[in-house]
Amino acid sequence: MSKEYKAKDITILEGLDAVRTRPGMYIGTTGARGLHHVLWEIVDNAIDEAANGFAQSVSVELHTDGSISVEDDGRGIPVDIHPQTGFSGVEVVFTQLHAGGKFNNDNYTHSGGLHGVGAAVTNALSEWLIVEVYKHKTTYRMEFETKNVDGKFKGGVPKYQLFDTGMKTAKNGTMVRFKPDKRIFETVVFSLETIAKRLRELAFLNKGIKIQLTDNRLQPTNPQHRREFCYEGGLVDFVKYLNETRTAVFNEPIYLKGVRDNIETEVALQHTDAYTENICSYVNNIPTTEGGMHETGFKIALTKVMNDHARKTGMLKEKDSNLLGDDYREGLTVVLSVKMQNVQFEGQTKTKLGNPEAKAAVDAVIEEELARFFEVPENKATLDIMLKKALQACKVREALRKETDIQRAKKQIDNSNLVGKLWACSGKKPEQNELFIVEGDSAGGTAKDARNRTFQAILPLKGKPLNAEKKRIDQVLANEEIRTIISALGTGIGEDFSLDDLNYHKVIILSDADQDGAHIRAILLTFFFRYMKNLINEGHVYIGLPPLYKIAKKDTVEYVYNDAALESVKERVGRGAVIQRYKGLGEMSALQLKTTTMDPARRTLVQVSIDDAAEAEKLVSVLMGDAVDLRKAYIIENADFNKEDSFKSASK
Repeated sequence: MSKEYKAKDITILEGLDAVRTRPGMYIGTTGARGLHHVLWEIVDNAIDEAANGFAQSVSVELHTDGSISVEDDGRGIPVDIHPQTGFSGVEVVFTQLHAGGKFNNDNYTHSGGLHGVGAAVTNALSEWLIVEVYKHKTTYRMEFETKNVDGKFKGGVPKYQLFDTGMKTAKNGTMVRFKPDKRIFETVVFSLETIAKRLRELAFLNKGIKIQLTDNRLQPTNPQHRREFCYEGGLVDFVKYLNETRTAVFNEPIYLKGVRDNIETEVALQHTDAYTENICSYVNNIPTTEGGMHETGFKIALTKVMNDHARKTGMLKEKDSNLLGDDYREGLTVVLSVKMQNVQFEGQTKTKLGNPEAKAAVDAVIEEELARFFEVPENKATLDIMLKKALQACKVREALRKETDIQRAKKQIDNSNLVGKLWACSGKKPEQNELFIVEGDSAGGTAKDARNRTFQAILPLKGKPLNAEKKRIDQVLANEEIRTIISALGTGIGEDFSLDDLNYHKVIILSDADQDGAHIRAILLTFFFRYMKNLINEGHVYIGLPPLYKIAKKDTVEYVYNDAALESVKERVGRGAVIQRYKGLGEMSALQLKTTTMDPARRTLVQVSIDDAAEAEKLVSVLMGDAVDLRKAYIIENADFNKEDSFKSASK
């Protein structure tokens, strides 16, 4: 682990061109997600040093000037001259796109940073960036800036070459501090909670590594000012964290680890009293929210080992059929982490592992290690609990099959559910069609009149749908509103879910801007998350944003979509304006609803995505489950109890 890291080890794939011209090509978006993406590029490099055994700690610090810094105690970026370019290793890493020591396997056995676009993109999209490297008992420093060159802003320009400051130090590692360019990003304000969630996740995935987060924007007395994440239990602690909102059916999570064909597999799993499975998988610390070959390998091995032991223990007789994987995974929480080289991602969002060799490797490790785990006498009780839980799930499934033919119900619910409920569109191309799920007949009638009937369908809900959290599939299917939604979409649910049968490629939740509307949104999103997760993963779920206010003065009418914009609009319109606060869609005319909310040329939609599957799982359980104390704590921590409405329904 003491191999020297030199500039000659850095491979350059391509130069840094067009990053500022088309930043979306490199970071996906210039919104908040893109802002944090440029931070993850630097964080991932630091974590890679730690994950490969070269560092023990990582520190992230938010500064009052809007900049942020990341420091590790690893080997430090190479400071010697790169033979191909004649520049220092530091300059190459921060000025050449996809330049680094991770394109061969000599310096890193696995890497998360490799799958991004490199520190050079962070540099290109920053007002300025500073690098300090601590090695050879001294401090090296280099600065970069964005310069106006012939009327065009050029990012990542070296202010001066790397130099030895002469400041002696006993530490090793790298510190990178940068300030995102407000000319590029829609917002340059980092979210403390977004950063904390990702750092917590990385600490779970990298056992024993200490990650410190400091926010100097807060007073030192604030408990959120400084936090430290370090988990000696690694994935075991991760599973316990995810299961805080549930009741585990055996005390300690099962932990398995092994290596096959140079692919390292690590997994922790624990059954709870829930009715849905929760598998959070990662490849080289990168979340794979759409799963992939490693998840497939895990499922195959788990089902085989459990069925083998079911027969060994006599729970399954010779004439009995094997239980299904669904039976063994009901209520199962799993964190699966794979470390490997030459990763191939699939899917539009690059969050699905496509390497076939990962399936074979994970299958082999889980099958061998889980079988060995159950051979230990002390673990017989855990095996017995898991088998009995699966057998009960099987009995429920079989009873439902005989009573209602659940598989047919999941895939093809009778279209009579839609008679008199769905106002369908005339378009026959699902990729162009939109389904608006609206709250109540009044709003539904307004939306019906406001729609473009060629491609927009309206499905009004007569009452609140079932909260699907901790409900069996038979209970979900018994709810009329849920059945209507499933019928309209045409995809089926659960294991039988298929996007090939999706009738509308935009599913838009359109509810009132009040507490009941927010609750309905939460219920619908919980249902989609639990039983149609790929509908979200593939980007088909949206939230429609109707305006909160209408401001009218003589012939001038403006619509305001959030409280933050209200004051500026009031000032622009001037005195005498009449302000109307919309609390329900039914208060709007069809023309107003069309103009503000349904016309694709003028409306605002928020696409629902799952950036952090583990945190999404935890949050859904907290907000929609039975953990009252955790929900209360979350509300106290996140709600703004001091907010007051400042508008007047009469003139200003």
